[in-house]
Amino acid sequence: METLLNDFSPGLFLVQTILLIGLIFLMVKFAWKPILNSLNEREAGISDALAAAEAAKKEMQNVTADSERLLQEARVEREAMIKEAREMKEKIVADAKELAQAEGDKMIKQAQAAIESEKKAAVADIKNQVATLSVEIAEKVIKGQLSNDNKQLQLVEDMVGDIKLN
Repeated sequence: METLLNDFSPGLFLVQTILLIGLIFLMVKFAWKPILNSLNEREAGISDALAAAEAAKKEMQNVTADSERLLQEARVEREAMIKEAREMKEKIVADAKELAQAEGDKMIKQAQAAIESEKKAAVADIKNQVATLSVEIAEKVIKGQLSNDNKQLQLVEDMVGDIKLN
């Protein structure tokens, strides 16, 4: 430390002080303002970026809320469509069952009517055949009874006796 004090030169100190003050003056005049301006611009840019990020965050929240709302609406609409489709299916099935039942009843009635008609036709045919057979049998019996004169007279007397009784 003693050597520093011994080597001290007041003239050199004064020149260095003047140069330092001049350098500070030049720095303030030419470099300080642009440095401060660039720092202020950078700070403003950072603030704007933070504000934009906050706005984007809020926008994302809004978009997320909107998408959730739309998704919920779509789910509700889908459920309504599924319910409507089920109801329509059940109605179509019920209508088809009713139509099938009606058609089945109609076919059964037609079949019963056809059976009844066939039955009446068969009974009428049997009656005709019985009547024809009866007439043929009666004819054969009468021929057998009328082939002989005695039998004819006997038959006439029996018929006359039956007429008087009635």
